Amino acid sequence: MGIAELILIAIGLAMDAFAVSIAKGLALPKISVTHYTHVGLWFGGFQALMPLAGYMLGATFAHYVVHIDHWIAFALLAFIGLNMIREALAKGDSCESHGATFVVSNMFLLAVATSIDALAVGVSFAFLGVDILQSAFIIGIVTALLSAIGLHVGNIFGCRFKSKAEILGGAALIFIGVKILIEHLYFQ
Repeated sequence: MGIAELILIAIGLAMDAFAVSIAKGLALPKISVTHYTHVGLWFGGFQALMPLAGYMLGATFAHYVVHIDHWIAFALLAFIGLNMIREALAKGDSCESHGATFVVSNMFLLAVATSIDALAVGVSFAFLGVDILQSAFIIGIVTALLSAIGLHVGNIFGCRFKSKAEILGGAALIFIGVKILIEHLYFQ
């Protein structure tokens, strides 16, 4: 898997954190460097840790499913992507939840909730033999940057683009899943 594909996966995974950051930005009258640091470290950190945990789980079982790994990766990415799109369409652009509190308990819960998808992606990475340290680093950095951008965008523009970002992220994950499936079925 190349860097471009990893960046696309990272962007797709970061959309939940991006959307939550937008909502947080809405509730802040003024954003400080501390706010940017909080969303970047919490969301980026968890997005980097979860694929590592998923990879360890997947690596344990990889030798049992080596012949169907591409189907598993496709199914996981498609499921995650479709779920993101479904949730975005169901919620719309509502931002009534997730106020601008940055207390540890709140940020921990949000970071875990927005990074569950990355756990499943880590499992699929184990099946594909992806360099997990490089992948986790890229996913974490992209999420940290997009979370900081989301905070800023939310503070400026409001919720107009929240569901569109989640739909785009879900579509990117589905696209990557289809690409993996096609590569393994037709080019190996």
